[in-house]
Amino acid sequence: MNKLQISDFLNYKFISQLKVSPNEKYSAFVLAESNYEENNYNKNIYLLNNISKEISQLTTMNKEGSFIWLNDDTILFNSTRDKSVEEDVENGAPWTLYYEINIHGGEAKEFLRIPYDVSSIKVISENKFAILIEHKGSTINLHEYTGEERTKAAQKYKDELDYEIIEEIPFWSNGASFTNKHRDRLAICTRNSNDEMTIDFITDKITTIESYEVENNKILFIATSFENKMDLFNSINEYDIEKAELNELYPQIDMSIESAFYLDGQVVAHASDMKDYGLNQNKNFYIVKNRQMNLLTEHDAGFGSSVGSDVKLGAGLSYKVHGDKVYFINTLQYGSYINSLDIEGHMDILSTNNGSVDMFDIAGDEILFVGLRSFNLQELYTISLGEEIQVSHFNDDYMKNKSISKPEYFQFLNSDRILIDGWIIKPTDYDENKKYPCILDIHGGPKTVYGDVFFHEMQIWANMGYFVIFSNPRGGDGRGNTFMDIRGKYGTVDYDDLMEFTDECLERYTQIDKNRLGVTGGSYGGYMTNWIIGHTNRFKCAASQRSISNWISKFGTTDIGYYFNSDQNDSTPWDNHDKMWWHSPLKYADKCSTPTLFIHSECDYRCWIAEGLQMFTALKYHGVDAKLCMFKGENHNLSRSGKPKHREKRLVEMTNWFEKYLK
Repeated sequence: MNKLQISDFLNYKFISQLKVSPNEKYSAFVLAESNYEENNYNKNIYLLNNISKEISQLTTMNKEGSFIWLNDDTILFNSTRDKSVEEDVENGAPWTLYYEINIHGGEAKEFLRIPYDVSSIKVISENKFAILIEHKGSTINLHEYTGEERTKAAQKYKDELDYEIIEEIPFWSNGASFTNKHRDRLAICTRNSNDEMTIDFITDKITTIESYEVENNKILFIATSFENKMDLFNSINEYDIEKAELNELYPQIDMSIESAFYLDGQVVAHASDMKDYGLNQNKNFYIVKNRQMNLLTEHDAGFGSSVGSDVKLGAGLSYKVHGDKVYFINTLQYGSYINSLDIEGHMDILSTNNGSVDMFDIAGDEILFVGLRSFNLQELYTISLGEEIQVSHFNDDYMKNKSISKPEYFQFLNSDRILIDGWIIKPTDYDENKKYPCILDIHGGPKTVYGDVFFHEMQIWANMGYFVIFSNPRGGDGRGNTFMDIRGKYGTVDYDDLMEFTDECLERYTQIDKNRLGVTGGSYGGYMTNWIIGHTNRFKCAASQRSISNWISKFGTTDIGYYFNSDQNDSTPWDNHDKMWWHSPLKYADKCSTPTLFIHSECDYRCWIAEGLQMFTALKYHGVDAKLCMFKGENHNLSRSGKPKHREKRLVEMTNWFEKYLK
């Protein structure tokens, strides 16, 4: 067997955007792989024949990362194949181009040229579409000018690139830069017979659309309207396309709504009032009628898959109405599963294997999904008559000769008599007569989970002679609201769980050298890494990624800070400043002695680089060895969807840090 190398992830293939054709005979999906030379990802559309299960490649330009089915035989995909359009966009004239391609052969040709930035498109009919247009407030749009006025506007557009005006919060968003007065507006795009088009806006300039569905000539959508400060409540609305009538079905007053859809002729919402457990409270299913939410069934589980891994890229459907049921992904304990729900509130689990279901769609009686199974990389699978069958084999050949150490799962009873899930990965060259260094890896969220899935960075360290240990402490997903709720408790019960888990691993494997322990984690895991080094000296080094060090500064500088920090700390800088400071790792930085590497991204507005800089400065000030590595142009998702060279550099920096202090 060959040792797994850091750069091996450059050869992994990633699947996303799985969508079944209207007649359910075909499925299409996007396959992505790293392009190291250009430091990005090649993305192309592939087809699956749902009957024969044959897979073929449809596009070859390496730029087709988003698409929809126009009809049974035609796909529309978003791409730019016109250099003049690219130049126009750079100069301030937005365009979104869609190309059509027949799945049975022929070249792609331009189908729609929309003079706006379009973030989403759904089919109403073959010449009418519901679209989300990225409205950018006061930003100049050159399409609104002609002649000399356009020339002046172009110069003004360039001048305005040198500054930002901020009038509301949030003022920026991770992965999207500054967002002042930006909204996703709902509109109808009609393609006329002469290939011209009309755009009719449905929502106003202060309303942003969270999600929308098109069915029976109606558009059902979730919206948030705000000025100055965005809150967490949403409204449910319905637009009748024939009558051109807009109706509010549920007002924006008291519910956080994740999704809304038609089920058996009724409107069903997945929503929470956040009264008992705050913004992370698991959402229930409700029937929406007469501007009221009527409980359909409780759902004390996470919606979608929160099973973490660094071998996923892109997304797809997490719920779909098919026939008289809605099918959806949820997270239970340490795996994600496909479920069904009918209008009577009856719920069934349809997938049984542990691992991660990342997205799915349905064709007849068969469920197709993309997932991580049997400790493999992403592949396509089907579920038919309760049996899971692997359909694609994109990654099989590459991984079959690689040295992999499968995690050993166990549960232990913590000091509060709560069962905690944990895993131990042994070094690939494990010899029970030897001692090995060990790395504790902490997940983000905190409302996510680790599971029985492949994790590249952990396998790299196992191949280099490390034990790797990881667990799901209190605060995580999959175990219900009570287990998840650590509001006002950060750094207490979760810290206890992690330290007791580490003790449990040392007891189970005496081959772990307790004098050569390292710790790392990202986001919430970065917070816990910062917290740990201020409360114990048991770890010989640490790698803190996209971290939080100061809840007070994060409150006013990040895209979610003003509501996430107050909710999770049960306080604000004004009503309980001392509590926010007590839970801040920076408060304890003068107690640190652990050499620490900080990994941050310049455009991470979720855990802004100021958080890493403060902790880095504090350690340096107190004479502790510290290093900060900042990645330009990257955001909070560096380790998962960052540019290939940046992802490689991140893992090299972390690994070198562990090698320096633990070997």
